[in-house]
Amino acid sequence: MADFSGYIAADELYDGPYCVLSIVDNRRFTRLIYEVLDHNPREEDITKFFTRFHTALKARDLSLNGITTDGSPLYPTPISQVFGAIPHQICQFHVVAEINKAVLKAVAKVRRQLKATLPKFSRGRPAAANRRQAARKKRLEQKITDLFDNRHLFVQHHLTPTERSTLQRITRGRTELRILRQIVDEIYRLFDRRCRTDTALAKLATLRRRVRRCKVVGQTLKKLFAPTLEKALIFLDDSLLPATSNAVERGNRRHRKMQKTIYRVRTGRHIRWRIAVDMLRDAQANGRSQTAHTLHCARAG
Repeated sequence: MADFSGYIAADELYDGPYCVLSIVDNRRFTRLIYEVLDHNPREEDITKFFTRFHTALKARDLSLNGITTDGSPLYPTPISQVFGAIPHQICQFHVVAEINKAVLKAVAKVRRQLKATLPKFSRGRPAAANRRQAARKKRLEQKITDLFDNRHLFVQHHLTPTERSTLQRITRGRTELRILRQIVDEIYRLFDRRCRTDTALAKLATLRRRVRRCKVVGQTLKKLFAPTLEKALIFLDDSLLPATSNAVERGNRRHRKMQKTIYRVRTGRHIRWRIAVDMLRDAQANGRSQTAHTLHCARAG
């Protein structure tokens, strides 16, 4: 912890019957402390874990400037009890992912509605009187296919001119879909670091009033009114506070990859050993890079 940045990310990883609590330096991407539980974590476990880390900070005369977690309800109370009034950032990625999931569900609902309006015919070639209905059915089927194949355009952050043209084409006649995309654009603008938290909260309040007035999408975007969205904007007032908990999430993904090959023989003791070896590897990373650089220079002459 000699090069501790002052910003951490905390998360829990469920590994079979065990749960691994981790705290990672959110700017240097190094694991600082961990604990393996044999049960699902409770607020008491999180409080003890944070108290242990807080004691380690005090012993080294270090201070904590900010903490980033996901939207789990396990963290707010222990954080206020152990660390006091410090900036608590909710991971931007988790918040936006929940809203995007609701948007994709709304697009799927429109596809189901279009599918229910398809005219039905008996098997075989349609009669002359039904050819107009057959052409309409073909157009609707193509529209349903286009909405499915290009559903990512409704939640994608940046769109090229070609993608925007495609989005305009597939949403022709569906006002609610175009409103959804406009709201998604406004949500992404909330996380622009060029503005402050107060400005972003004012924009969010205006967006929420607009969604309430729009009955077409009001029920779809309930996640827009979640309190976690407001806590995901705290990073705008601190240029050093990361907006996401990617540091700890990356460590969890690496742990799952290592555990994948020995799923049937894992125990709590082996999990502790494996994380300890992983932390030792991180601690020796600078030495390994220097050794590799020296060997390359020696080979090059």
